[in-house]
Amino acid sequence: MDKIAVLIPCYNEARTIEKVINDFRAVLPEAVIYVYDNNSSDNTADIAEKAGAIVRYEYMQGKGNVIRRMFREIDAEVYIMTDGDDTYPAEYAREMADKVIEKKADMVVGDRLSSTYFTENKRPFHNLGNTVVRSSINHLFKNDIKDVMTGYRAFSYNFVKTFPVLSQGFEIETEMTIHAVDKNMSVDNVIIDYRDRPEGSESKLNTYSDGFKVLKTIARLYKNYKPRQFFTAVSAILILLAVIFFIPVLVTYIQTGLVPQIPTLIVCGFVALGAIQSYFSGLILSTIEQKNKQDFEYRLAKTEDKFWELKNK
Repeated sequence: MDKIAVLIPCYNEARTIEKVINDFRAVLPEAVIYVYDNNSSDNTADIAEKAGAIVRYEYMQGKGNVIRRMFREIDAEVYIMTDGDDTYPAEYAREMADKVIEKKADMVVGDRLSSTYFTENKRPFHNLGNTVVRSSINHLFKNDIKDVMTGYRAFSYNFVKTFPVLSQGFEIETEMTIHAVDKNMSVDNVIIDYRDRPEGSESKLNTYSDGFKVLKTIARLYKNYKPRQFFTAVSAILILLAVIFFIPVLVTYIQTGLVPQIPTLIVCGFVALGAIQSYFSGLILSTIEQKNKQDFEYRLAKTEDKFWELKNK
């Protein structure tokens, strides 16, 4: 088991990867640095290997797929995840690792948004997107996460080995954040400086398509993690629609004693039945979700036992 593992997912980062490796080695000389190449068309892997990193490969495209592979293959007391584009300063890595080791944090978030992100970031609409995502998650999950989509994080062994990676792309950071909040894991925060990509280095993140995927991920995880609230909201919307369309039918009946809009009345009845079904579906699924949380605590205890077994070898 490694004391500290630095995880760097890479796709065409030949321009910056050597500097990133050297910077992290200077700050964390005891760390093992892993670079996972994700079908790069440049010589990222060769440069990383010459710089002294352990280079491995993930052939399924997407950051989520790379992180799934990393989390499965590597055992470490502390994991530091960063990007290969030199946007995250290595000098904060020691503080982040110490929070995992000494304060028993399960996830430490490298918070860009409280420092230099909004002034350094030159990509249009990224600032707005980060604000929308952070506000949505904090509102829906009743928390105060400072930076949801940062790629600079530290993790405990327990988090890495119990986190179910479902996303394939850049929405993985959102999934990590919501998982930690929902499972009541210890989340800490380190304010970091952010550097925009150096000239000639291109972002792999598409503002619109990836932003839409992130919003879909939030909705999906809210449905899965908060089913009672989600389906109660759906039920309320359906009831409101049924009432809105039923009122004219009721007014006509009161005035004339006739119901000329029979199809509308039938549709209102089915919509109301859908609302009732949605509400009780949420109650049933919330019971299942509660059982899942109990099972997760059991798995967490087993993972803790495995951690000490590996550490004491």
